[in-house]
Amino acid sequence: MTLKSSSPIASKALLVLGILLIAISLRSPITGVGPLLDAISNELHLSATQAGMLTTLPLLVFAFFSPVASKIGTKRGLEQALMLALLFIVAGLLVRSAGNALGLYLGTTVIAAGIAIANVLLPSLVKRDFPTHIAMVTSIYVLMMGAGSAISAGLAIPLSDLASQFSVSFIPSWAFSLGCLLLFPIIAILLWLPQMSHHSVPTKDTEQVDSHSYLWREASAWHITLFLALNSFLMYIFISWLPTILVDNGYSHHQAGVVHGVLQLFTAVPALVLIPFMSKLKDKRLLSFSLTFMAFIAIIGLIVMPHMAMLWAVLFGFGAGGGFIVALTLISLRTSTAKQAAALSGMAQFSGYLVAATGPMIMGELHEQTASWQLPLMICAICSLVWGGFAWLAAKDEMVSETNCLTACPAQFDNK
Repeated sequence: MTLKSSSPIASKALLVLGILLIAISLRSPITGVGPLLDAISNELHLSATQAGMLTTLPLLVFAFFSPVASKIGTKRGLEQALMLALLFIVAGLLVRSAGNALGLYLGTTVIAAGIAIANVLLPSLVKRDFPTHIAMVTSIYVLMMGAGSAISAGLAIPLSDLASQFSVSFIPSWAFSLGCLLLFPIIAILLWLPQMSHHSVPTKDTEQVDSHSYLWREASAWHITLFLALNSFLMYIFISWLPTILVDNGYSHHQAGVVHGVLQLFTAVPALVLIPFMSKLKDKRLLSFSLTFMAFIAIIGLIVMPHMAMLWAVLFGFGAGGGFIVALTLISLRTSTAKQAAALSGMAQFSGYLVAATGPMIMGELHEQTASWQLPLMICAICSLVWGGFAWLAAKDEMVSETNCLTACPAQFDNK
């Protein structure tokens, strides 16, 4: 009898553990590239634009796979779809670690496809299985995403040095460093296996499920989408170029890697701070705007006082990480069902990552043309102010629904 009563608790604990291990694998394969970008570029003779594509390419894949991910989750069930995502990430990491240009870009594409599926479906899983603890579970898994990012960024150079120290010759040292990231998704697969025995089975009406196409005409849905878009736009610029910006300002590669790791770590810290009161805070507008303003101060600080980069990394990481948590939480809180949450998540991540994909490449090209980071950083500062405006709009306390469609407005006037 005791065993039966404790079984649901153990099952939930195992589910949470599986979610956390999946979360670790959702950013670390991308953030581990930044500190190694110079080494990769030098060995493979990549231009700044081509190097920027290593971060731009995943974002394009995120964008185009996001709508597909929602359909995979509906047809195969969330558990099977998330296992497929992990298998994609493992396969992509193996291909990327081959150490050549073809493997680098092809592997990155496959990794990004796996991440896109999990990115879209995790909010839906949280909505379904933890409807009364959405903010808490979301904050915890974003915390793990940040922790994975910090580990991969902080260990990228030391692992590369370790490969050189032990004379690893079958692949380049940077490829060895990136290959070590296989550990995260492999452990996640092992922990997710128990979920496969009781996966959600598609119902007979799966093919007739409402696509929620009205979301594309709904103002609140667009506010959340653009809030996430500008958050991702700025975040991935810094993930790609912060180590290079710091090296150009006199930091060593090791120092730049450490600062980059600190930024990644502090994207996770808001989860610890926001967990206690996120679900109780009905009006999230001031919180959302404050997070964007922190990022603005950090960018200005990096322009004016680059010698204090550690402080600016802490501020930017906290602001961007907190904004990401709020955006994911709003997707769940502002929707009525798990299917609607998955549809809004797909819309927000398709549009958001499409916008974000332009960031690393544009900033890399601007830097190449001006031989300075001043103009790219000033553009980032302006974008952070616009981001603050959409943060305020997105955080309004209103549900996303078909009755709020933009196309409904003309009809209202006609009725008059």
